[in-house]
Parts: sequence; C-alpha cells; structure tokens
Amino acid sequence: MNVLGIDLGSRAVKIVVMKDGNLIKKKKISTMSFYRDYCSFDGKLIVDLKKLEIEGIDVAISTGYGRNNTDLNTFIAINEIKAHAYGALYQSNLKDFVLLDVGGQDVKVIKVEKGIITDLELNEKCAASCGRYLENMANVLEISLDDMSLYYENPVELNATCAVFSESELIGKIAEGVSIEFLCAGVNYSLYKRLKPLLTRFRSKYLILAGGVAHNVSLQQYLKDLYDEIITVDNPEYNGAIGCCYYGQTQYSKEVN
Repeated sequence: MNVLGIDLGSRAVKIVVMKDGNLIKKKKISTMSFYRDYCSFDGKLIVDLKKLEIEGIDVAISTGYGRNNTDLNTFIAINEIKAHAYGALYQSNLKDFVLLDVGGQDVKVIKVEKGIITDLELNEKCAASCGRYLENMANVLEISLDDMSLYYENPVELNATCAVFSESELIGKIAEGVSIEFLCAGVNYSLYKRLKPLLTRFRSKYLILAGGVAHNVSLQQYLKDLYDEIITVDNPEYNGAIGCCYYGQTQYSKEVN
C-alpha cells in the first residue's frame, strides 16, 4: 500500500511517501513555491502529483499550518497534533514520551502515554519561541543557523520578550563588544528559557525533539536538565508528514481487516 502524507507548514511543505510502512520518498518545497507551482484551485486546492513525480497512491493524508490550508482535494485532513504524535510514534518506536515540536512559527508540546495523546500545550502567539526567532538572530549575527546552534556555554543575558525587540537588544550587545560565541549562546539560551515553562508540567523519561529546531545542539544540551533522555528523530522536519502516512496506513489497515 502506498500512502502519501503532506504537511503544509508556514515556511515549507513537507511531502512523504510510504510503501507498506517504509519511507520511500521525501521532499521539501517552500510554501510559496508549492502553492504557486504545484497546485491549482477549483473550490479546493488540487495538488498536481505528476509534477511532484508521485504516482500509484492508495491513501493521501494532509495536515498543516491553519485549518484552511489542509483543504486539499482527494486528501483526508487531520490536525497537526495527531500528525506529529503519529510521526513520533513511528520514528521512535516508543509509546510513552513527551514530544517537543518547534516549528517556524509555533511550538507544540504533546504528552503521549501508552500510544495515546493525553495532554498538550501550544504556543502560537509569539515568534520569540519559534524557529523564525533563531533565523532572525542568525541574520543579525551574520552566522549560519548550524554554526550558531553549537554555542551554549556562558550565554549573555538577553531579556527582551519580543522577537522584534530582541534584535535591537542583540545589536546593543554587539556594540558593547560581547563575543560572537557568548551572543550565540545567549540566543540559544533565551529560546530555551521560553520553552521551559511549556515543558515543566509534562514529565516523562523520554523527550522527543521534532521540527527544524531539533537540530539545535545547544537546545539539546539545555534540555538534558529536564529529561533523562533526549531523542532527536531521524527526520525531524518531516515528522508531521510521516505522521500523516503512518496514520493513513493504520486507519486503512483497520478498514481492510
């Protein structure tokens, strides 16, 4: 059985194809390019699978940023919480964990017990706790995201609670002559400080990291104080799309049986 999963993110669209439970294709396209180059509209969005070089699909599942974005023709839409939980279940083979997904513009913390979602916490109000914040700070520091993520020792104190004001505060620290290493560590630690309150009410042995920010080395270091084991899944940015596929596979199997 071939299952197609699409996660329509705010910054990028992630596409995954599974065959008999195995990941055989993955593709990431900027959100603008996806809608412009691979979709048409006739009451609902129609995805051109031929342009995506995808064929022979039995089940298609979508999730995404905003309810309206998941309204794709021939697709079954599921909410992001379910998609990301299923993705973590598939990628980790665990049944009990806390999932932290830091996306471009939102944060999801999901508690899973015995394979079932039991609680969640969302932050969709401010970009200061999301991947967009890191991108903006890296641009100010003129350093790559990967390089910035490596610094976690001796972080400079950054107190601005707004992503916009944080840029001005960071520029002020640069003018004071603070080293690039301490500035990078300060940015990473300020993200951790904003995420920590979302995580404190969820206890588990395992914390699974998903989303693009899962690659942040410093964040992984800071989170070690909260959980026994930090697990970064193999395909963190594709976790939602993988979850769509896994959900489609399990539901289809139930119907057949």
